[in-house]
Amino acid sequence: PKLGLDNYTIGYIGRLVNEKGVMDLLGAVSKLKRKVNFLLVGDGELRHKITIEGRRLGISEQIRIVDAIPSSQVPEYLNCMDCLVLPSRTTKKWKEQFGRVLIEAMACKVPVIGSDSGEIPNVIGDCGLIFREGNVNDLASKLELLINDYDLRVELAERGRQRVLKHFTQEKVAKETYKIYQKMLS
Repeated sequence: PKLGLDNYTIGYIGRLVNEKGVMDLLGAVSKLKRKVNFLLVGDGELRHKITIEGRRLGISEQIRIVDAIPSSQVPEYLNCMDCLVLPSRTTKKWKEQFGRVLIEAMACKVPVIGSDSGEIPNVIGDCGLIFREGNVNDLASKLELLINDYDLRVELAERGRQRVLKHFTQEKVAKETYKIYQKMLS
């Protein structure tokens, strides 16, 4: 996609709903010292609120929202991002179960930042940065760290790709599933 994003681009792909922590990410972006692009790919009940809050925070010109896309186009959008953030928040009825978009980003060598909600830390391992869910200042500091440290971005991108190849290819997942079934049957 030709998005014309020239500054450092922070990305989010997913539903625009409260439990995904999108408003936390918006708040964190507004605290950054450097002007960045904020690319959101998805749709949901918060779309209008994001636009209004972006205006209130004075960052509306930095925000680009793209409607939900077919999964086949996800890599194209990931490749427009300098980092991908999954800022999920645990609620009484919901917790991040996996966060497949993290695997997709790491496969595309896009550094990731995730909250400590649910399985996110286990998916990321030591191949990205983790912040305390709901903590906008912690997220902003992790974003600043990544923006200002090129070597860290390169290292996390490489480590993330290797992690996906080691643990998350379809073949690996099939083998692990097979092992589980073998245990259950024996």
